[in-house]
Amino acid sequence: MRVLGVDPGLTRCGVGVVEGVAGRPLTMLGVGVVRTPADVDLGHRLVAVEQGLEQWLDEHRPEFVAVERVFSQHNVRTVMGTAQASAVAILCASRRGIPVALHTPSEVKAAVTGSGRADKAQVGAMVTRLLRLDAPPRPADAADALALAICHIWRAPAQNRLQQAVAAQAARTPPTTPRAPAARHASKGRTA
Repeated sequence: MRVLGVDPGLTRCGVGVVEGVAGRPLTMLGVGVVRTPADVDLGHRLVAVEQGLEQWLDEHRPEFVAVERVFSQHNVRTVMGTAQASAVAILCASRRGIPVALHTPSEVKAAVTGSGRADKAQVGAMVTRLLRLDAPPRPADAADALALAICHIWRAPAQNRLQQAVAAQAARTPPTTPRAPAARHASKGRTA
């Protein structure tokens, strides 16, 4: 399974590609960031993020895209930029028919480090160890993107089994149809 992880952001959008399957050693195929200057208007920044992500999709041809789910932050301006960059990533993947999975930061941290409260240094250290790298990817957005891809590879089999079980249950359970109101029968031969 080849996954492009995206840690969305307007100034730095982390991207990382990991290949492998759960239970086996994983391989990093690429890592980096898509950068946009803070002094450029929003529309041009979003186009730059799109173009950068399209290049990564063209080069690495992932089977899945894992994007960090936007969560509430104290700084509304930051969360808006993150949400906008996230939407661009989802759009780029969906346009190509690539399935997109959203993972919360705590899900990613728990999957990679064993603790949903791990800090960025712990995530970077575990990504380095899991992918057998010489040093943690820099900046932290790049390491976070790799962690997203790792999280998806490890969680996807369980999620697929769950979806299959739900689908199988739905197939076994006959759909309920609403009952039609009782029809009124007019008596034959009687007039009112």
